[in-house]
Amino acid sequence: MKLDWKKQDKKYYLPKEEPELVHIPEFKFFSIRGQGNPNDDFFGNYIQVLYSLSYAIKMSPKSGLAPMDYFEYSVYPLEGIWDLKKDAKIDTKSMFDKNDLEFNLMIRQPDFVNADFANKIINIVKNKKPNNLLENVIFETITDGKCIQMLHVGPYDNEPASFKKMEEVAFKLGLIRPVYYHREIYLSDVRKVSPDKLKTVLRFKVQ
Repeated sequence: MKLDWKKQDKKYYLPKEEPELVHIPEFKFFSIRGQGNPNDDFFGNYIQVLYSLSYAIKMSPKSGLAPMDYFEYSVYPLEGIWDLKKDAKIDTKSMFDKNDLEFNLMIRQPDFVNADFANKIINIVKNKKPNNLLENVIFETITDGKCIQMLHVGPYDNEPASFKKMEEVAFKLGLIRPVYYHREIYLSDVRKVSPDKLKTVLRFKVQ
């Protein structure tokens, strides 16, 4: 049976439009770190590199490279962990220069992918689709643990209102937000969907 994250992992990727407490287990990712305004042209190159690797793994059976435990699956959505530079100037938590953003973009990989296979795929893509950013890609395991998350519908610039609702729910549950970086999971293609209909999962750690 084909693994479809929209069905099997629905609680992690398709939350409701109201904040909820969730525990996020360990997942594997191809990831790449950078900084700057995501509206600038360079940002698309980071995304392209991650999708090149992800589809190389999905299509690996056609080239005879797939591991024995390979299974059919849907490629996972793009995700990003966002923070601000330590020396960033901010008026409030919602007013800052986007050039001061730091990000770790990533795409989750299925369980059958290990470090050796991931590195093999990176080297293959380097030869077939050379890109300097491939030198910065890493394969890593991340565990978010206890989090508050919700589905944000609308422009990215309106996210602060959703984060405020999430922080209010955390407070009611007696939880604190120990760090201000957060995760976003992009369920919409910004090139094809109008800003008012964009769907983004917002998530931050609590304790």
